[in-house]
Amino acid sequence: MKLSVPPPEPLEDLHLEGLEPLISPRELKAKLPLTEGAARSVLSARRALRDAIHGRDARRLVVIVGPCSIHDPDAALEYAGRLAKTAAALRDELLVVMRTYFEKPRTTIGWKGLINDPHLDGSCDVGAGLALARGLLLELGELGVACASEILDPFTPQFVADLLAWGGIGARTAESQTHRQLASGLSMPVGFKNGTDGGLQVAQNAMIAASHPHSFLGITPDGRSAVVTTTGNPDRHLVLRGGGGRSNYAREDVARAARLVADQGIARPIMVDCSHDNSGKDPARQSVVCRAVLSQLDCGRPRELLGLLIESFLEPGRQTWRKGEPLVRGVSITDACIGWGETEALLGEIAEAVRAAD
Repeated sequence: MKLSVPPPEPLEDLHLEGLEPLISPRELKAKLPLTEGAARSVLSARRALRDAIHGRDARRLVVIVGPCSIHDPDAALEYAGRLAKTAAALRDELLVVMRTYFEKPRTTIGWKGLINDPHLDGSCDVGAGLALARGLLLELGELGVACASEILDPFTPQFVADLLAWGGIGARTAESQTHRQLASGLSMPVGFKNGTDGGLQVAQNAMIAASHPHSFLGITPDGRSAVVTTTGNPDRHLVLRGGGGRSNYAREDVARAARLVADQGIARPIMVDCSHDNSGKDPARQSVVCRAVLSQLDCGRPRELLGLLIESFLEPGRQTWRKGEPLVRGVSITDACIGWGETEALLGEIAEAVRAAD
């Protein structure tokens, strides 16, 4: 029976301040269309990553490297230009993909990334953020730079996923059914991080779930709500990032993780994150972690090892973002990074380790 009088207080939208219409994925892609150069970069990198994951390329190490999160597109472009030259010089040993993380998961509150707050002023102009992210990915693709990003908001891939070579599911979201379902339909390889407590079971379960078909709620290219049906994603792997104050990058950790997912038919399922709990959140220790992993190649390459993940920017360290205050160019405003000079030298060391292991 229809209510004859309104309820004494609202039954929905009680804590909403506003609902702002957003450009649809189709409209944004029409404004910032995929270019031939960017498409070539994405397709080439995805094929190369699949070959590495499934062992068809058993030699090269994958290195996903770049800023913890991007807050300054101009600085990111400068970084990409440097990275492109180094990646080309080391292409026989390394498959280099740039971190282009536009969404930042927060433990409590804080800046949520370029898409959420592109002006760094709390205005949360998401439409401008999506356009800024897509525009930057197009420029990087034209440079021949393969791009990686964390998949956080379930609607974001409709706007930018065609320009990504790799997607990451973070430690906080690997247990999320929403993200496992989303990963099952992505057109790119996906890495799942172990849980924040260091446990591997969450990531193992995520890999299994993402390999299967799913039906779930999503949006169409026109921005309408829809039921999304997927086939399952065959291109998955683990990312060991430590947790609970403990690291998990030693030879025995890599072997244990590989045994855990051995039944999933992935030839090279293990990537090591050199940051986060593996480095004790100390950027100076990223190179220590990297070299410890490379030392495992001296005694015969662990066939399960896919590669490394490194947080790096133009300048080392981090700075605190405060609304309205100036920022130092090329310094992270989220997790602390190593600088470009150390990055370039470290990439050379990784390539040399690959050559020495042959």
